[in-house]
Amino acid sequence: MEHLLYRTLIYLHVISVVASIGPFFILLPMMRKIRFASESILPTYLDTFRITVQLSKHSGHVLVGTGILLVLLGPWTWTTPWIIMTLVIMFCSLFFLARAFSPTLRKFGEDHADRERLVRKLHRTVWIYLFLLLAMLWFMVVKPGMWA
Repeated sequence: MEHLLYRTLIYLHVISVVASIGPFFILLPMMRKIRFASESILPTYLDTFRITVQLSKHSGHVLVGTGILLVLLGPWTWTTPWIIMTLVIMFCSLFFLARAFSPTLRKFGEDHADRERLVRKLHRTVWIYLFLLLAMLWFMVVKPGMWA
């Protein structure tokens, strides 16, 4: 029974990774649409962006919860190098996520907002965040022994 619980936690952990990372790939082609959208359509695209960020945040809660349980119930310890590196990147991504998207998305609603500059900033921000998420995923999958 314990083995089934652990495998179920791994499954939930992987599903939450997919839900955290996947939606950001949808945002990349949306940048062009945001750049050229009419004022009446723009809020729809921006809402999609906000929903994606919220989905990633909530999936992250499941990801962290299942990750903690997997360490507590599994063969790994908190001092395992790949877990430490994943946690370091995770904390960096939390600070990044808190400041990255919402302020920029709010600026779209300001008078005389430079939409081109804001879209470039969002595009760069999505790629940086994807890099952070994919780096964490790499550590979790490859589990490199960096020091011992």
